[in-house]
Amino acid sequence: MATINAADVAKLRRVTLAGMMDCKKALEESEGNFDKAIEIIRKKGQAVANKRADKEASEGVVLSKVSSDGKVGVIMVLNSETDFVAKNSDFMALANKILDIAVNKKPANLDELKSLPMDGGKVGEKVIEYVGIIGEKLDLSYFDKIEAAHVQAYIHPGNRLATLVGFTKAGVDVQVYKDIAMQIAAMNPVAIDKDFVSEAVIAQEIEIGKEQARRDGKPEEMLEKIAQGKLTKYFKENTLLNQDFVKDNKRTIRQYLTSVNKDLTVTEFKRFTLNL
Repeated sequence: MATINAADVAKLRRVTLAGMMDCKKALEESEGNFDKAIEIIRKKGQAVANKRADKEASEGVVLSKVSSDGKVGVIMVLNSETDFVAKNSDFMALANKILDIAVNKKPANLDELKSLPMDGGKVGEKVIEYVGIIGEKLDLSYFDKIEAAHVQAYIHPGNRLATLVGFTKAGVDVQVYKDIAMQIAAMNPVAIDKDFVSEAVIAQEIEIGKEQARRDGKPEEMLEKIAQGKLTKYFKENTLLNQDFVKDNKRTIRQYLTSVNKDLTVTEFKRFTLNL
């Protein structure tokens, strides 16, 4: 039997992040062959993943990050079964490593992210390996990105809510960008402006407005006008540029942005939250 020393075990742990005893056993089983030991650990992860396939991975973290030039931002979700594991250092190390890969490689979608190389394998394979290391079902379930003149990321304390927002202008006070990212986190707008709200949502809100007015005993000929008034209020409360700025409710977000730069506005935003 090959002699397994502490340096070999430590090296395998650095590569796989598996536990010390798991690394030692894998090296013993492979008779000191490092590549075979890695494969043993991967197969263990797959076996555990298969056993836990019917479990629900509804906890986890939501993370967002922006490239060094500020022009591309990514947002992703790595799920676990329990909140306890979501706070585990190995779990967070995996999540942040995937996040860095996403920022650097800028994949087009979730499937492409899962196919990117990571530590001698692929991102998706590494997630499965970590199932064996951590002992819970894990799922890289969501990924998106924004490209703009400037992109700002925000992660709410606790890593269960994150936002990403693109702007038309770079180079303004960074606090302005942060204010908008936090506004989106706090107020959960449905769209940038009323022109971005789908016809289906508008029709639904008009119907809701009519039904509310009808229940209030308003005459039938007044229902459309009342519903249109409620729709205007809906746009005001639920579209980003028309919302009151949470830090100064005497101004809308549009007014706040144009006070900084007349051409400054939002091009796109993403918001994702786990159950809070």
